[in-house]
Amino acid sequence: MPAVDQYTEWEWILMGIAEISTNHSLRPAVELSMSAQTMYDKCVTLARNLWWTWQPDVINLFRDLDPIRWRQLDHNPVALLAEMTPERLEARVAELALQSRINQAYRRLKEYLSERPLWARTNAGVLGSKPVAYFSLEYGVHESVPIYSGGLGVLSGDHCKSASDLGVPLVAIGLFYDQGYFKQHLTVDGWQEEEYIDVDVSKLPLDLVTDAQGKPIIITLETRTSRLMAKVWQMRVGRVNIYLLDTDVEGNSPEDRELTSRLYGGDNRTRIRQELVAGVGGVRVLRALGIKPGVYHLNEGHSAFAVLEVIREKMMDDGLSFDEAFREVRQCTVFTTHTPVPAGHDRFDAGLVEEHLGPLRDALGISHETLMGLGRVEPSRMDEPFCMTVLALKCSRKANAVSALHGRVTRQMWSSLFSWRVEDEVPIGHITNGVHIPSWLAWQMKLLYDRYFPDRWFERMGEPEVWQAIYNVDPGELWETHLTLKNQLLAFVRRRVSRQCRRRNEPDEVIEAARTILDPNILTIGFARRFATYKRAPLILHDIDRLARIVNDPQRPVQFIFSGKAHPRDTAGKEFIKAIANLRHDPRFAKRIVFIEDYDINVCRHMIQGVDVWLNTPRRPLEASGTSGQKAVLNGALHFSVLDGWWAEAYDGSNGFAIGHGATHRSEHVQDARDAESFYHVLETQVIPEFYDQDADGLPRRWVLRMMNSISSLAWRFSSHRMVADYVRLAYLPAACGTSAEMPR
Repeated sequence: MPAVDQYTEWEWILMGIAEISTNHSLRPAVELSMSAQTMYDKCVTLARNLWWTWQPDVINLFRDLDPIRWRQLDHNPVALLAEMTPERLEARVAELALQSRINQAYRRLKEYLSERPLWARTNAGVLGSKPVAYFSLEYGVHESVPIYSGGLGVLSGDHCKSASDLGVPLVAIGLFYDQGYFKQHLTVDGWQEEEYIDVDVSKLPLDLVTDAQGKPIIITLETRTSRLMAKVWQMRVGRVNIYLLDTDVEGNSPEDRELTSRLYGGDNRTRIRQELVAGVGGVRVLRALGIKPGVYHLNEGHSAFAVLEVIREKMMDDGLSFDEAFREVRQCTVFTTHTPVPAGHDRFDAGLVEEHLGPLRDALGISHETLMGLGRVEPSRMDEPFCMTVLALKCSRKANAVSALHGRVTRQMWSSLFSWRVEDEVPIGHITNGVHIPSWLAWQMKLLYDRYFPDRWFERMGEPEVWQAIYNVDPGELWETHLTLKNQLLAFVRRRVSRQCRRRNEPDEVIEAARTILDPNILTIGFARRFATYKRAPLILHDIDRLARIVNDPQRPVQFIFSGKAHPRDTAGKEFIKAIANLRHDPRFAKRIVFIEDYDINVCRHMIQGVDVWLNTPRRPLEASGTSGQKAVLNGALHFSVLDGWWAEAYDGSNGFAIGHGATHRSEHVQDARDAESFYHVLETQVIPEFYDQDADGLPRRWVLRMMNSISSLAWRFSSHRMVADYVRLAYLPAACGTSAEMPR
């Protein structure tokens, strides 16, 4: 960036007025040439709908405008365009002959938004007049909009993207966090430190929601002790609108203005207030916008208070009693649980519930004991806290886990809530998670598929027959494409690690060594996810000497790339990170194991597209699904995991590698030792030999065949298009129409 005094007054004026207008464009203060202004407006229109995030040609278009700033701005086209005048843009467009690409991208977006796909017209029927209201506390659509922490948020983002592609009528509700989740930095000794940075909302693709008179819509919530207000932002994800509530509103107390600042921050009081805003406030946003959903989908229990507000509306609009309204609302509510760990379910004491739900309880005409009973497994047990998951289960027509194994675990976990049923008949099914293929498939891999797959295959991603065409791909071409992506990953890792060293003021020789770490010819294993203790990132360190021999084998070495964050209050998770990160100080591992700071969607994208193997080591059966491995599979990486989550129903012996045989020991210590031994054994006897078994041309034919088996058997099954289609068929349509359907068990 030039120094401040290098900008002319004219440039400062143009940058200063780069604000969001009600018609969603950035407009300069004075008239410029029609071509420059039109081109600028088209680029802004593209930037302000996150449809571009799964369009490789549009991503490359924005990158070409200014590759250096594109990377520095976290791939944020709104921020990039805010730094450019229409004249500067016009000059760059002329220099690179980008005008036709801009026009084509703009036309494609308009066509995409103007049509409802055939799939929705054929399969989503009644939802056209009864849309789905989807509630989630976080949305991971792209790294440039940091309002997510991990898998749950990315799953929500992928759900919205597939609903958009399929044309499923869906509107999403969440919260806007102006400090997002934390930025992660590691000290020299490997300890995680958190930094919260204020997000400049003017540099995000968000529009303030206003009423017919152009005034911001403000949602008001009464508690026993205060009055909470929230404004609303709109974020466009293709055909789907996400509405985000924000309590940074004049008139709120200083504490409440910061209520939605951070994702998963604060104590229980902060948590219940956030969930009150998301649930009750979210329903009031829909009413203010004139949206009348036919289905309410609670993605995790965080937003379960929404059901109580819908019941209140029913009572007010239709003159129903609480019991009558409860039955009606329950029929149109769907609930997805993602948490197999009991401690992961939000629970609040009676005082907090009365303070925050008291006024709503008055409007519902029910007693405090009745309200508390809705959130208790045993309603009459006075010492039992109020559980959001229990409320969601009691108030939903359909409840589902996110994998087949997770379904069994969840039915067992909540069997006491349905004590009159045997465990197998507990009404909780499963819809296995999937990932949005266009968002996670490397464009180089897509170009390869385009040459060999059937015409318009991208519109038939959920059909298994389409993916059998992977066997038509030349093995050498598939391998070379993978190696290209692998080299891109290693270049990315070197940049990131050297930057980490510079930030810590480490010696020049350390920084220089970081620029040459890792070798593209070595088997590369990736591990990246939340560093919760049950995910057991340090499992590979169980026999540290054996690991040292493996990674330093002179003929067949192995290297690992790690990344991930621990919750700020999870000391044990931070110790896990420290154990992995500090291996760089051990000469046996300095060039073989690296840790990348600040895991986000961008880091994930590079890793899942470039590693040879994707590793997952949860303590079975605590992994609900684990979608990162599904992303890696799309790009030819082989999944190597404990048989937990989605992998328990996906592994067939020829499409990846398994740790253990699906058994669970009563003792965690024994289980960890057994899984560690299986990891080493499979790595030494299957993974490494198969990778290094290469012909005279350097092609590992058995490995590539396993890559093909993986892609053909898994890509279509674990896509979010299939997942959303399952929700439509098994949950949304029954809820909207009042018909019954069985969740898969």
